[in-house]
Amino acid sequence: MVMMSLDRLVGSLKSKLRSLKPKRPDYDKIEKSESMRVEIRSRKARKLIEETLKVADSPKSKSYAF
Repeated sequence: MVMMSLDRLVGSLKSKLRSLKPKRPDYDKIEKSESMRVEIRSRKARKLIEETLKVADSPKSKSYAF
């Protein structure tokens, strides 16, 4: 009997807390333009090059011939 009332109390507290959370506004999804896609690809490429150079310049790393 006590467990059922405790479960009910916890459930009601959870629902009250959920209702107190601020609602996030709904935004329209922005379609990516071609220039945005190019910029994203170039950032990823720069990051990959940077990581590769960091590993290659590290004295502890083993370099592999491809």
